[in-house]
Amino acid sequence: MTGAYVDKGYVFAVARLRYAELKLLNNQAMDQLVSASDYEDAVKILKEKGWGGDNNTEDAETLLQEEREKLWSFVDEIVPDRSIFDVFKLPNDYNNLKAALKESVMEYDYPGIYISESTVDPELIRNAIKERNYQALPDDMIEAAEYAHSTFLKTADGQLCDIIVDKACLDAILKAGKATENDFLEMYAEIKVASTDIKTAVRAALTGKDKDFLNMALAECATVDKNGLANAALNGVDAIASYLGNTAYADAVSELRKSPAAFERWCDNLITARMKPQLYESFGLGPIAAYILARENEIKSVRIILSGKQNGFSKEMIAERVRDCYV
Repeated sequence: MTGAYVDKGYVFAVARLRYAELKLLNNQAMDQLVSASDYEDAVKILKEKGWGGDNNTEDAETLLQEEREKLWSFVDEIVPDRSIFDVFKLPNDYNNLKAALKESVMEYDYPGIYISESTVDPELIRNAIKERNYQALPDDMIEAAEYAHSTFLKTADGQLCDIIVDKACLDAILKAGKATENDFLEMYAEIKVASTDIKTAVRAALTGKDKDFLNMALAECATVDKNGLANAALNGVDAIASYLGNTAYADAVSELRKSPAAFERWCDNLITARMKPQLYESFGLGPIAAYILARENEIKSVRIILSGKQNGFSKEMIAERVRDCYV
């Protein structure tokens, strides 16, 4: 496949994308959902906007899964090889690895814990762990899988197992982002890893974790110094905030002081803000990647709204958690 062919393919893909973007929920639509009288009313509004298709289900998880499947089906239609966007699916692979490790150690099957929208067949991961055939796994997963499995078997410490796998996931995301040689995807991977490091450091500070834990849990990235963040975490959340004041995430300090959820929303909104220029690009991977993230954030926001309605949260509380829209 020549470079000229790839560019032409992306031009066609972006042209189709512009029509699909018209169907994205904007801030006004999100406000309408937040203001819905109850869960059923919110679902009705979504259906009026085309969510759910011909399916009459009012189950939130079914509705959201259908939208996610529609997203990736659309990407399959417009992109010759969607593996270029594997960076978005790697967390699902590593969640499936944690699920397989849990099943293997507990010697019990847990139906429904595997995520199908992944880069590796969940059954392959499941069998590889069950048979201890780690070489059947992707290269970047082998060492973490073997180490996490042996650690879990020796210590029965599920949290330690998760830390090992989560760190490997962050390393894989950063590597995949760089491998695309696309500025937008590299930026996404960097913010994803850095923000996860920060959230991990905050949790560690709140629970009194030591330096060994932080060294094991934090991943290397360009915009946050792992050692600097770890040392700050040993001195508490205020020290983390002071450290971040001298980084690219200085504007997040006020949100971090509010809550981890507020900080996570800030990070998602930062990525959305960085996505905006892609609305005016006519070719390349950037607009497609931005659309995928826009849809994923849209689904995340709808999940927050529907969950809030089901649990009787106030409109104000729900609105504080909803992400900014791409369009």
